[in-house]
Amino acid sequence: MQTNFSPAQLADPDTAESNRILRTCVHCGMCTATCPTFLLLGDELDSPRGRIYLIKDMLEGGKPATEQVVRHVDRCLSCLSCMTTCPSGVNYMHLVDHARAYIDRTYERPRAERMLRRLLSFLLPHPARFRLALLGAWFARPFAGLVPGASPTAQRLRAMLRMAPASVPSPSDVERPRVHPAIGPRRGRVGILMGCAQQVLAPSINEATIRLLTRMGIEVVVTKDQGCCGALDHHMGHHDPAMRFARANIAAWSREIEGEGLDAIVINASGCGTTVKDYGFMFRGEPEAAQAAKVAGLAADISEVLTRFGYAPTREAPGLTVAYHAACSLQHGQKITAEPKALLKAAGFAVKEPAESHICCGSAGTYNLLQPEIAGRLKARKQDNIARTGAVLIASGNIGCLTQLGDGALPAVHTVELLDWMAGGPEPAAVARARAAA
Repeated sequence: MQTNFSPAQLADPDTAESNRILRTCVHCGMCTATCPTFLLLGDELDSPRGRIYLIKDMLEGGKPATEQVVRHVDRCLSCLSCMTTCPSGVNYMHLVDHARAYIDRTYERPRAERMLRRLLSFLLPHPARFRLALLGAWFARPFAGLVPGASPTAQRLRAMLRMAPASVPSPSDVERPRVHPAIGPRRGRVGILMGCAQQVLAPSINEATIRLLTRMGIEVVVTKDQGCCGALDHHMGHHDPAMRFARANIAAWSREIEGEGLDAIVINASGCGTTVKDYGFMFRGEPEAAQAAKVAGLAADISEVLTRFGYAPTREAPGLTVAYHAACSLQHGQKITAEPKALLKAAGFAVKEPAESHICCGSAGTYNLLQPEIAGRLKARKQDNIARTGAVLIASGNIGCLTQLGDGALPAVHTVELLDWMAGGPEPAAVARARAAA
């Protein structure tokens, strides 16, 4: 793709990187075949190729974002399926992230939308605040259908209330800063990202992760001063808050790396993992660049760590068929496809993969709250494909996907909870529900 940025524009590192990305695109359109929004809407501007043209025009012109650009970029899920499909290696992730930050600086959204985005940024990355908000939403949930109007604000408010869980788990003791010692001879030492929303929605995931790793002889360090990875703000274009979160994590993990050392930084929410693995790029040119690159190099999905250390079950095969839902951030963002399925099979589960497994479920961070209509259509499509597998249970490696899909006919559970159960941990509640329904 030919570009026409001025030398002054190219002096900005973000613009220079976007220019490099744009020039790798050859307009082939193969990305349109796997783009969820193009699949649903059939609009070229709601495909990666169309958005690339809009972003190019916006950045080259150095002009404020228009309503048209914002509408089509906002509809992008950042599922990154286009990057898996692209034969030219276009790094669409970095391009659209730059576009979102540019939009946030140059476009004034309607007041109601600005307030909603600020609210999400205020609540979701902070477990204590988010927990209180969910408790309040639980009381309001029965009245979601009474919210009047068809405006985007009304649709989003109804979506938020409907997604509020029926109950909010109590905070888990495992998540406070401490060292969880290995059981038996120590084979490794890892840090772990506790996350933000996941702590509130499903603390059982972190509990299962720590139980399983320590039983495998791996010491697990919950570092002080870590927090949200920054992904939620990053994908809303809130550059400075995202960098503050990331900077705190880099500092916290760097203290451990430079102290007793870490063999890996374990991440059990694949959306977070994609972001942490990108810290090196995010902090290029920053004072923390070397530390960020080291942290990014140590970041590993839980499935990678379990494979590396030789996971093995201790229980008999459970006789359950599991539909494995590949989170976009895992299969497209991190290119991890084989490990979770291999681990589930090793644990004794019959694993089925639904049709259109490369297509997003519609969760995508805050997408199902900001774009509820499109997210709802993708969710229904995914749940229908999963139902056709004949499975009794959905397994996935991302809290957003589990929340999005778990209110259907089949219960949803994190892959690591199933693996922990088969290696001596407690039976997940979702398994009990699946057995009862079978």
